[in-house]
Amino acid sequence: MLIPQTRNIGLPMMNLMRFKGLPILQQLHIEEQLLRTSSENWCIINDGTNDPTIVMGVSGKPAELLEIESVLHDQVPVIRRFTGGGTVIVDHETIFVTFICNKEAVPDLQPYPRPIMSWSNTLYSKVFQGIGDFHLRENDYVFGNHKFGGNAQSITKNKWIHHTSFLWDFDVRNMAYLKLPKRAPAYRSARGHLDFICRLKDYMPRSIFIDKTVEAAGTHFSLRSLESEAIETCSETEFRPLTRFLTNEELEAAAALAGQ
Repeated sequence: MLIPQTRNIGLPMMNLMRFKGLPILQQLHIEEQLLRTSSENWCIINDGTNDPTIVMGVSGKPAELLEIESVLHDQVPVIRRFTGGGTVIVDHETIFVTFICNKEAVPDLQPYPRPIMSWSNTLYSKVFQGIGDFHLRENDYVFGNHKFGGNAQSITKNKWIHHTSFLWDFDVRNMAYLKLPKRAPAYRSARGHLDFICRLKDYMPRSIFIDKTVEAAGTHFSLRSLESEAIETCSETEFRPLTRFLTNEELEAAAALAGQ
């Protein structure tokens, strides 16, 4: 069902979908489907997910990124998503924002990772104007030198996706499931997880962040809000997602191989 919303004449159209607590696997399946099968532009905002879940990039290696014994012992689900980027653990205190765009949707934007990152920095600079020392450092959103937003992308022939997990808050105990990555941004300076990240809640109210993100998107696109049922009818193309849970057997095999 279409919800009436103010249109910005002359801007490209973008569908806006907002969720509250949508399971992260379901969210990623929706995003992957829209990237592969839809001809429209989309913004998806998911305010939190369900139980703590580890999400790895498409080429991530569990033995290098996870404390596998602890993950298996505590039965923490692990997802391999369809985009690149690093590994995160997400829960109800994570806010997700995704942009899925046709290559011609943003004027003069070259459909490559660095230009897309720079464009996103322009958008979020509006959200965080006058708040903290916000900027883009390498591929992360930071206040000063503390990360609060991690990004991942995928670029296809006709479209690109840029999605972000924002650390509204986090449980210190969950950070113990993640190893320090071998490949890390230079500004991290070998800092541990708790010295490297910060909480968005220390800088602005949750609802204000979401509202400002929608407002900033509205300066680049003419937004129309859609109900979730629109996903089911957006394409008749058969779709099989790459994003999936890793099995315990896969994690055990990765740990055994690393121990050889």
